[in-house]
Amino acid sequence: MASSSSHDLDDMMDETFDQLFEQQFEKLSIHYEERQNASKPKKKRAYIERQREHGHMQLWNDYFSEDATYPSHMFRRRFRMNKPLFMRIVDALSAEIPYFQQRRDATGRFGHSSLQKATAAIRMMAYGCTADAVDEYLRLGETTALLCLEHFVEGIITLFGEEYLRKPTPEDLQRLLDIGEIRGFPGMIGSIDCMHWEWKNCPTAWKGQYTRGSGKPTIVLEAVASADLWIWHAFFGPPGTLNDINVLDRSPVFDDILQGRAPKVNYIVNGHEYHLAYYLTDGIYPKWATFVQSIPLPQGQKASLFATQQEAVRKDVERAFGVLQARFAIVKNPALLWDKIKIGKIMRACIILHNMIVEDERGGYSLFDVSVFSQPESSRSSQVDMAFSTDMPSNLGNEAVAMVKEVEDPEDSAKKLVAEAIKRVSKDNITCVIVRFLDTASSSHVSSSSSNKMLPLGDLKISSNETKQVQIDAEN
Repeated sequence: MASSSSHDLDDMMDETFDQLFEQQFEKLSIHYEERQNASKPKKKRAYIERQREHGHMQLWNDYFSEDATYPSHMFRRRFRMNKPLFMRIVDALSAEIPYFQQRRDATGRFGHSSLQKATAAIRMMAYGCTADAVDEYLRLGETTALLCLEHFVEGIITLFGEEYLRKPTPEDLQRLLDIGEIRGFPGMIGSIDCMHWEWKNCPTAWKGQYTRGSGKPTIVLEAVASADLWIWHAFFGPPGTLNDINVLDRSPVFDDILQGRAPKVNYIVNGHEYHLAYYLTDGIYPKWATFVQSIPLPQGQKASLFATQQEAVRKDVERAFGVLQARFAIVKNPALLWDKIKIGKIMRACIILHNMIVEDERGGYSLFDVSVFSQPESSRSSQVDMAFSTDMPSNLGNEAVAMVKEVEDPEDSAKKLVAEAIKRVSKDNITCVIVRFLDTASSSHVSSSSSNKMLPLGDLKISSNETKQVQIDAEN
């Protein structure tokens, strides 16, 4: 009994000692932390007095006053658009987007003006520069410049996206059909192709999915452009490992046709009426009735002329890509953002601004002259899909593909368009002689002696015997 009681006493003393030790240690720790905090100087928030009012006055005197320092052509070069269009955008943003409304801070001092914020965003998009680059002239910090860019692209999409990323209306389609017929391709409403925008800060876990043959991760833009460089369709978001066919398989470009919402089109070739327009493409696209490709190895004068004309007109979308990248270097240089959603918004806003400029300058030579936007060579190797996945099901099922695939025998179609070209007796429309369904095998009977000769458009002649033979073939 005595031994057990002594053990209990020892345990009680040990427990009491531990409690006292912990209490004293905690008091000493708190006292030490208080002394350390008292000895450290309190950090103040970094603040730089940038004189933002002077920045606004400098910007106003340089470009927006009645006797501005820089003339209108220099304004267009640096802002990528004419002054009235830029002021229209700024006025709309100031009226509808709270971020671009100038307000007073807690001290009663005015913040940055809408002109400063919009100019910062445009300069970053036009020159592809970092946010810090606009600080010295516009007098706003790096984080403020990034916020300006973010709110600017969102405002452009909200205010102008519905009008300038619209689907072609019946009036638009008729105008496109008229232009296509004048250029020798009745039924053509544009050309389709893809471009890649390098993603420098692609997350490491995604790089394998987005990296293509160049070794750089990229994001794909599929677009349809017309002769005036207006971009009618934009599908952005697929990873760079997909080729044009894979992108097309996921693209909504034919959604209206498949769902029966597309406006009706009518055009006549050789007395036959057609209701399905088509795009000019390169050779990688499938041989559907909605696509017209060139002839890989043209044999004879007609085939060579058609291939030349098709490849020339098909470059509309390539020119649109070139102008877009020249005008907005941000989509030419590697994307520096981590967030793919923000990258998609920037691309969409650039396309909207591009279409606004096309509308404003339509008919003028300056629309096609991008030499004023030329930049030094960079280190680059371009509806936004915000949640793209490689598991996304095909957008074109078997039944849907059947609706846009070839529905007429290629030889019959060739005869009809050949007869149409003969009936028109027009050198400018002689491109109709070789039609979109014509296989290279059908022209293999042409003599090899003329396969390497290509006559200019004005020098191409059709003999009377050949005309009679074509008319007989068309009737048969």
